[in-house]
Amino acid sequence: MTVTLRPATVSDAPAIGRVMHDAFKAIAERHNFPPDFPSPDVASGLAAMLLGHGRFYGVAAERDRKLVGSNFLDLRGAIGGIGPITVDPAEQDRGIGKRLMQDVLDRASREGLPGVRLVQTAYHNRSLSLYTKLGFRTREPLSVVKGLPLGLTLAGYDVRSATEADCVACNRLCRDVHGHDRARELDEAIRAGTAIVVEHQGRITGYATQIAFFAHAVGETNRDLMALIGASPEAPGPGFLVPTRNHELFTWCLDHGLTLVQQMTLMTIGLYNEPTGVYLPSVLY
Repeated sequence: MTVTLRPATVSDAPAIGRVMHDAFKAIAERHNFPPDFPSPDVASGLAAMLLGHGRFYGVAAERDRKLVGSNFLDLRGAIGGIGPITVDPAEQDRGIGKRLMQDVLDRASREGLPGVRLVQTAYHNRSLSLYTKLGFRTREPLSVVKGLPLGLTLAGYDVRSATEADCVACNRLCRDVHGHDRARELDEAIRAGTAIVVEHQGRITGYATQIAFFAHAVGETNRDLMALIGASPEAPGPGFLVPTRNHELFTWCLDHGLTLVQQMTLMTIGLYNEPTGVYLPSVLY
């Protein structure tokens, strides 16, 4: 039967979660890495959250009325974030992934986004090749690190919960580093109670929506990011992402007992500004 694509809905979440779990588990175990999702229920929960959000576009692939793949596009900001994209292990190498990726690229174009980004699992050679052929450029090697909460404080760097009053300073900082802000993500994190800021010499010099796989952070200096990481109570998910080229920060993480889980790759199409400060990306970008 021919594979068809259609918009995904919240009712698809259990099926998407099953495929998402099985696909990531199969490729991870093939390369002797831990799976990203510990169970189908966890993956289904993520899918339900994205599909119920309102600013995420989801697409489902079906064969003979059976869901065999999906992809997502984050529409919360000026730059679109793609993923997670997954295809049922029994249906791979049949062009479904390419169609799912082209579908969200077409949606991004219709939305008028100047750029889209994704984070690719480095050991998955096929996805790297596919994304490159679709026009994505490799921008940054990333290291996923994980460990117990550090419980550290840095003298002169005060970390506290973020409030709505901090948004102007935080968004300005993000624009200084990346050329655009991530205001919707920050606002959601503040309302969820996960966002934190660091103050140095009486002003905000860094913030994080959370220290986590699906969260991001920016700072003026590595000391700002160290303070945010050191004060974080946990890092939900597989870990958090550190740009591997940031030798000082990556070494600091390792020296403080955090361990390297795997390597990933930041890839982009369209607008991209080389960061002018320090940052931690989310798994979307």
